[in-house]
Amino acid sequence: MANNIGDFFQSEPDKEKAVKGIANHIRSFWEPRMRRQIFEHIDKTAGEGLHELVLKALQSYRKDLEVRAS
Repeated sequence: MANNIGDFFQSEPDKEKAVKGIANHIRSFWEPRMRRQIFEHIDKTAGEGLHELVLKALQSYRKDLEVRAS
């Protein structure tokens, strides 16, 4: 699913705008469990298999996207 988001934003000529758009999409539409799982994947595999824009978005906006314990 993350790679589909990356594919969608790939056509954006401004790559920083694409990265921000991906982060905003994940923040808005992914439930906390999904965000925890993708960060676990990144931590275990350095993001293996993720679209390059998705990986950049997750790394760049990690603090904003991570699920914090209440």
